[in-house]
Formats: sequence, structure tokens, C-alpha cells
Amino acid sequence: MKKSLASAIALLIAFTAPAHAERSQGDVMIRHATVIDVEHARSVADQAVVLRGADIIAVGSDAEIAKSWTAAQTVDGKGRFLIPGLWDMHVHFGGGPDLIDENKALLPLYIAHGITTIRDCSGDLPEQVLQWRGEIAKGTLFGPQLFTSGAKIEGIHPVWKGTIEVGSKADVDAAFVRLKKDRVDFVKITDSTLDPQLFLYAVSQAKSFGIRSSGHIPMALTVEQAVDAGISSIEHLDYAYKAGVKDEAAISADFAAGKINRAEANRRLDAGFDPSTAMTAYRHLADKGVYVTPTLNGGRVLDFLDSDNHANDPYLAYIGPKLRKTYDWRIERAAKATPEQVAARHAHYEHLTKVLPMLQQAGVTIMAGTDAGFLNSFDYPGIGLHDELTVFVQNGLTPDQALSSATRAGPAWFGKLDRYGAVSTGKAADLVLLDRNPLQDINATRAIDTVILRGHVYDRKALDGMLEDTRKKVAAWNAAAAKG
Repeated sequence: MKKSLASAIALLIAFTAPAHAERSQGDVMIRHATVIDVEHARSVADQAVVLRGADIIAVGSDAEIAKSWTAAQTVDGKGRFLIPGLWDMHVHFGGGPDLIDENKALLPLYIAHGITTIRDCSGDLPEQVLQWRGEIAKGTLFGPQLFTSGAKIEGIHPVWKGTIEVGSKADVDAAFVRLKKDRVDFVKITDSTLDPQLFLYAVSQAKSFGIRSSGHIPMALTVEQAVDAGISSIEHLDYAYKAGVKDEAAISADFAAGKINRAEANRRLDAGFDPSTAMTAYRHLADKGVYVTPTLNGGRVLDFLDSDNHANDPYLAYIGPKLRKTYDWRIERAAKATPEQVAARHAHYEHLTKVLPMLQQAGVTIMAGTDAGFLNSFDYPGIGLHDELTVFVQNGLTPDQALSSATRAGPAWFGKLDRYGAVSTGKAADLVLLDRNPLQDINATRAIDTVILRGHVYDRKALDGMLEDTRKKVAAWNAAAAKG
């Protein structure tokens, strides 16, 4: 009897319950947006995306999501296109301790341009950048997610500052003790004075420790030697070009033996590119899982300084006077070039551009990175990534391939595609809402309506405010510098 009464009461409650269950609560809901599925190069219209904290917790048709979810803040995505946050996989901070504030002022520029993650490839402020990484992660410093190599590994008395100088295997081992203590996100190894065999040893040690490595490959080595030692990414397209030279091994051997200088080695490399050799080499890169960060636009700027000195670039308003002063080194070198050297620079750039679609065809993952920062003249933090993507498409990539290089390649390299690189449930709430479709025109990445960083919404007014705040800081520094 009691059981029958309980069943009747349960049925009565079921039939008298509200027609719709109470909706789940999110923090932010983006309504009526077209979601860009970068992985499959397709767009999905009229979607809603729900965020809670730093996570995407629901994605689906707007009508269905609206039935089940509500949120404290709504973002109107009608007529707009939602992509994962952009990643710049090659930036630098540096110029010495006097430039710390000017470097720090660059951080909001990335967010204002839709860049939610950056990879610092080492300058001469490694301790400062490590500190910024921690402060950003804790939320006490405003900036994009920051991955860093810490101090780079180099030889004894190198050109570059901010390095760990190594002259023996024991030194390399000690360098890794320090880098592991700093909990670096990867290792950067450069070739100013580093012994080629120690370069290979450092790369192999990084691999043995499970740490990703990138760097500048010594002229005395072939690219294949670095790849087989375990390098994870090749920075700058010049090295990929070198791998496509038929006589690369002989040129490297002659340079190592002191039979030729760097200028002659470069001349022979420029003349020796062979498409068949290149495709074989690039397939080897793909097989080994080695990524390439072309930094093509930065090279273009330097190679064509004779025809565009960038003196009137509007973006200079966001670059502090001391940082801008670091540009002089490359500008002065370019200005001293003979007409023949200028012509050679132009030809070299044109040679490099041919490599880009070949890498894509061979299955190599291309990562978008700018090389922006101190020393690299007119290669601007923030807008530079959009310039890089434009150059990619101008030189053979499709818009979806270029977009993938700036949204999925970085997470893939760091082993974080489970968290980034898509607008889907469980992914990070790092998103960019665009006014135009980037699958149709890559320049649409510049048409930013809203940036969402770790679940926080920054509309166009807020983004313009970031730019204006930086401009005011730079104007004040310029005024102070003018007063002496």
C-alpha cells in the first residue's frame, strides 16, 4: 500500500513539473556566431558557445543552446566569425635592463590583435620573462599566455647576450640543470660561437629529457644532422632552404674545415637549391615531426629596406624609443650594402618564398611566428602576426592553411591540442570574434570585434583602449627622451 502511494505521488510530481527544466548557468554566452572549424577548414553557422571561467563548456546550434543555457554576459556574434585564439610562436624580449618597461608594454599589443599565446624564443631578459610567465599565469600581470625557453644555450663569448655559455659536454649538462630548475617550456640553442658537436649534443640531451628544442643550426652542420639529433622546430626559412641544397653536405664540410668563409658558403647555398633534393629533405622533416617557423615577413622587411624604410609606419607609435633604437643595428647594416648586395637580398627572399608551399606539400607543419621584438627592425609585436599570415597566402598557402599555422600548429608543437586550437567543449576560452570570414580572406584576422582571453571578454572599445594606453606610454617616453 505504501509503495503504491509513493508511486502515485511520483507520477503526480512528474506530470505537474515545469515543461522545461531549469537552464544551466554559464558566465558568458556567444550567440548566433559562425564557428570556424580550423581543423576541417569549414564554417558552422548560427552557433552558440557557453563559457564558464577559462573553459568552453557548451557549443551547439544557437536554438538548442539557448534552451538549455543562460549566462551572466551575452556577446552578439550575429554576422561574425569565431576562431580559436591566435598564437605567435616566435617573439623576443630584450635590449637590456633599461628596456624592461618598454618590453612589458608590448604585452597588451598581442591581446589587442587577437594573440592569446606567445612563445618567447629568448632575448637578453630571460629571468624577467620567466617572472612575467608566472605573473600572467597567476593573473597578476595582464598579457597573453607566455611560453619561454629561458636563457638560450650558446658557445663561449657569443654575440648574443642573455645566454648560458657552454664549452664542453659538462657545461651543457649544467645548463640543463639550470633550465630544468627554471621549468622552461622548451630549449633554444643558437650558433654564434657554439661548437657544432656541442650543438648536436645539446639537441640530443634535450630529446633525452623530453624537452622540445629549437634553434639556429651551425653552418658546419647539415640540417639533416640537427633533425636526426632530435631538434623539434627549425626557426627561420633559411634553414629549410639550406636543407634543399644538393651540395649542402659539401658546403658544410668546407666551412667546417675553414676552406670557405660564411659569405662564400651562403653564395654556394643560394646557387645550389634543388627541388628534388628539397622535397626529399622536407619529407624527412615531416617524418621526424619537425616543425618549421618561417618568420618570413620579418625577413621581407629587412631584405627590402632599400625600397621601404618604414619611417612613417603608424605602428611606431606603440614602440618605445629605446626599443626603436635597437633597430638601428640592422638598418645601418642594410644601408651599407652595395647595389649588388641589395639585389642579392631581394633574390634571396624570392628564393625563400618558393620553399613555403613545398614544405606544406611535403606534410611539414608550418608554425606562424614573427621574430618580433628588439633588434628586428619594423617587425612589430601584434600586427606582425597578421602580416606573416598575409605573406603566407601571397606565397602559396591557402587561407585555411595559414589560419591553422596560427591557431593549431603551436598547440600541436607543445602537445596541447586537447586544450587549444578549436572552438569546442573542453577547450580553453581563448577566442577571437571577427567581422569577416578568414577562410575566404586571411586578412579577416585583422577585423577583430572581440577577444576573449581566459574567459574574460574584451570588446572593440576595450581593445582600442589597450592600444591607446600603450600609445600614451610611448608618447611620454618619447617626450622624456627629447628632453634628455
